Amino acid sequence: MRKISLFLFIGLLASAFSSCVILSPKKYKALLAKQDSLSTGWTESQLMNENLESLIAKLRKDTTGLSSALNDLRNQYSEMNTNYDKLRSNSSSEIKKLSSDLEKREQRLKEVEEILRKRDAATNQLKEKLQQALLGFTKNGLTVEIRNGKVYVSLTDKLLFPSGSIIIDEKGKQALSQLAEVLKQQPEINIAVEGHTDSQKINNLGQIKDNWDLSVLRSTSVVRYLTEVSKVEAVRMTATGKGEFQPLGANTTAESRSKNRRIEIVLSPKLDELYDLIKQ
Repeated sequence: MRKISLFLFIGLLASAFSSCVILSPKKYKALLAKQDSLSTGWTESQLMNENLESLIAKLRKDTTGLSSALNDLRNQYSEMNTNYDKLRSNSSSEIKKLSSDLEKREQRLKEVEEILRKRDAATNQLKEKLQQALLGFTKNGLTVEIRNGKVYVSLTDKLLFPSGSIIIDEKGKQALSQLAEVLKQQPEINIAVEGHTDSQKINNLGQIKDNWDLSVLRSTSVVRYLTEVSKVEAVRMTATGKGEFQPLGANTTAESRSKNRRIEIVLSPKLDELYDLIKQ
């Protein structure tokens, strides 16, 4: 609009000069003032126009950047949504697998518990049978007890051997024979024979050099009697000597030393079924 006014003013001025119209000084100054005002307006309009064009360019650039960012976000959202679907699908499969594994483990646990329950029941039953079979020897230092799921038949040395000897006497043979009758009826039972001594040193016993020898030889004497005479299966037997190193009490009195000199027959149920189950 100001540009049009400027053109009109110039036209009027040119017309005035061409018509040779002489303007008064007052009118001339008014025309100059109007010209200055129009010129200033024109300059301001130019600056405003340049600013607007710069702002438009900036807005266009920002719009392009925002559009690119929006497209990136859309792509990220699409990728995240795809990954979420995959994760949800995989999670569902994992949950099903974990649930199946848990059910299998619970089933195995129940089977293990059932095997252990049967083992404990069989162990208690075996203890009762042994106590009944060996009742007549309890006054001579024989005891039957359960420890750690195993039956321990403990026979003091005076029940089995003469002092310092590895030869089983008649009373000991009788006790072992009655024990063997029970063992032969329990083929699923493993048998370990352990020899124990007190802490006193061995003197003048010929081939027996120390308590290790004495404990081992007494153990093997019992094993040979049970297998060769009483016909207990040898494959079920183990003979070991513990020497003086697993005493029942301090070796400070004759009574405690007598308790420490003993044969322990450890009876444990075969756990092949349990081991096979654990390996699965």
